[in-house]
Amino acid sequence: MDIDSRVSREEDIIQIYLRPLAARWPGALELRDDCAVITPAPGQDIIVKTDPIRAGIHFFTNDNPDDIAWKALATNVSDLAAKAARPFAYTLALSFPRIPKHDWLSVFAKGLEKAQSAFGCILVGGDTDIECGPLNISVTMFGEIAKGQMLKRGRAKPGDSVFVSGTLGDSSLGLHLRKSNNFRNMFSNYADAALERYLRPVPRLGLRSALRGYARASMDISDGLLKDLQRMCSVSGVGASINARELPLSTAMQHVAKLDFRQAISFIAGSDDYEILCAVPPEDDKNFIAAAHAGCVAVTKIGEFSSDPVVRLLDDSGAHMNWGMDNLYFL
Repeated sequence: MDIDSRVSREEDIIQIYLRPLAARWPGALELRDDCAVITPAPGQDIIVKTDPIRAGIHFFTNDNPDDIAWKALATNVSDLAAKAARPFAYTLALSFPRIPKHDWLSVFAKGLEKAQSAFGCILVGGDTDIECGPLNISVTMFGEIAKGQMLKRGRAKPGDSVFVSGTLGDSSLGLHLRKSNNFRNMFSNYADAALERYLRPVPRLGLRSALRGYARASMDISDGLLKDLQRMCSVSGVGASINARELPLSTAMQHVAKLDFRQAISFIAGSDDYEILCAVPPEDDKNFIAAAHAGCVAVTKIGEFSSDPVVRLLDDSGAHMNWGMDNLYFL
């Protein structure tokens, strides 16, 4: 991102690239004021989430700007989806290491426009600056839900079913494919799909109705199934037993599992899946699955919560397996 004569100051970035993204929200005040106005609808709570992404940690510096924009919004929308909330607005803080080029900003802004259209939210404010360090993008997302109805992560009970949406491990696989050409050659038939999961996670907004109707606790899987399940269990005061062979795998991850099942487990323990993990009373399993399918989201029961405060991964014989954390790959 080299200096561009068309982008000489903060106001240029706001005026040329960001202001059009806020045009349909009166409370954004055309990004001409220091603050925005958000008025909750009658009977609604506002749900707030902030989750920044940083070059070299969450994305590569040479990733396409529209992919970076999508990921910046998707990571925040995913948390709102897990709370069964509807996203409607966001603020954006951009910290650049140097003045970015026009072409980069133009593609980034178009990526934001596509993402906010897909997720149903509008830019309402934020900030930009230039400072030493990697590109940092901080999004604060606002959602709404009926008063008192937000799903929390700490309400799982012993005997509840452990459900996850979608498939697991694809993003970690995609990251490794992004880093290793040799590894990518091994998975050439599956590389594009796995890379797409890493670059453009899809928040499970279609699951909100099923969550509201039947889930007791919910959170998104942003830091890997193992870590996030442990978090849910810790705050709920429960444990869980997970059946390794029940973990939902894409075609690409099935191929990994056939070659090295332990490696597949290590990818599943990795981060950035942005699927939803939830606790469902067992008597509601069938209704939850049906409601999820009605929202065009596949869900899989992978185990049960227990009173023993330990998270176990079990093989076909019921023996305790290692999650393979020593084989994880990081950016």
